[in-house]
Amino acid sequence: MRFEPEHFLCRIEEGVATVSLDRPERKNPLTFASYAELRDWFRALQYEDDVRAVIFAPNGGNFSSGGDVHDIIGPLTRMNMKELLAFTRMTGDLVKAMVGCGKPVIAAVDGVCAGAGAIIAMASDLRIATPEAKVAFLFNRVGLAGCDMGACAMLPRIVGQGRAAELLYLGRSLGAEEGLSWGFFNRVVPQAELLAQAGEMAGRIAAGPAFANMMTKTMLAQEWSMSLEQAIEAEAQAQAICMQGQDFHRAYHAFVARETPVFMGD
Repeated sequence: MRFEPEHFLCRIEEGVATVSLDRPERKNPLTFASYAELRDWFRALQYEDDVRAVIFAPNGGNFSSGGDVHDIIGPLTRMNMKELLAFTRMTGDLVKAMVGCGKPVIAAVDGVCAGAGAIIAMASDLRIATPEAKVAFLFNRVGLAGCDMGACAMLPRIVGQGRAAELLYLGRSLGAEEGLSWGFFNRVVPQAELLAQAGEMAGRIAAGPAFANMMTKTMLAQEWSMSLEQAIEAEAQAQAICMQGQDFHRAYHAFVARETPVFMGD
C-alpha cells in the first residue's frame, strides 16, 4: 500500500493490514492528526488490492481512550462554531471512510475502549474482545450528546434501541460478557489469544473472494435505508455482477475437481 502513516502503526502481511494507535502510555488517545490520517488511510484503502481485511488492534493492553483531553478536548473549548463543525464533520468522515473502504474491518478490543475508540469499534464489521475490555460511549459524561460520529444510527442496529439508549444516556461501561450477550462482540477470548484469533478471522476473510466481500460490505451499509423490495433488487444486481467475476468460476471448477478454490479477487 502506498499510504505510509505517521500518526498510527500499520503493517501489512498476506493481505491483512493491522493498525493501532501508538500512544500506549496514555491508553492510545486520538489527536487531530491521527483522526485525519486514519480517515485518509481508510479512504485510500478502497483503491488498494493488496489489502483484503483490516484488524484494528490494541496497543499496550488498551484499544483507545478516545479524544485526547489536552490535544483535542481543551482546544475544542476555544473554537468557534465553524471550527467545531469542521472537526465534527472530520471525525464523522472517519466512520464513513471505514464503512466505505470496501474491506472487512475487525476490531480487536482490549482494555479501555472509550469515546471515539468505542465509535471505531462500533464502525468495524466484527468485534472480538478480551475479558478485560471495557467499552464506553461516554460523551454524555463530558457534557455532550450521545449522537456522535453516527452512534445514534449504528449502535441501535447492533445492540437494539433500548440498550443503545442506556449506553448513550448513562455513558456507562459495557463489559466483555455483557457486550457478547448484547451482540456488540462476536466473541470473547483470553487476552493472550486476541491477536491470534483476530488474525485467524482476518486470514479467512483475506483468503476469500475480495470483490464479493466488498460487495457484501457495501450492501450491508446501503440497505439500511432501503425498503425490502429495494434491497432485494439491489442484491439481485450485486449478485449478478459477482457472477461475472472469475472467483465465481474458480469456485465452480474447484468444486467439480474436488479442490479448494484459490480466490484472486477478480
